[in-house]
Amino acid sequence: MKIISTYFVAALLFIFGGCQTIENKSQGTIKKENEKLSKFLQQPESELKIVMGEPNEITHDNKGSKFFIYTKKKYSITCERKFEIDQNNMIVGFTSKGCFWVLAEILSPQARLKLI
Repeated sequence: MKIISTYFVAALLFIFGGCQTIENKSQGTIKKENEKLSKFLQQPESELKIVMGEPNEITHDNKGSKFFIYTKKKYSITCERKFEIDQNNMIVGFTSKGCFWVLAEILSPQARLKLI
């Protein structure tokens, strides 16, 4: 009985430790993604198009801003990156949802060097 209890406790520690490792890795990836995308802030929209290509969708709000929306699907998970562009065609904000896989997969080698 004591051996079963020991194995049970060890299994629980292994499971919870593994979950924390996954959480740490995903948080690290999200942080890197935000650091890379924040380099687009205060850059012209043309720079974004050079690096990311044409957006999948462009929307506008009633304040005169437009939003470039880039989507990509992998492993049945949709990654959406949305960049806000002001009336002067400058990038003023961004959001990223579901993009915890590597940013480098999407960017060209030239763009990766520029963002580093």
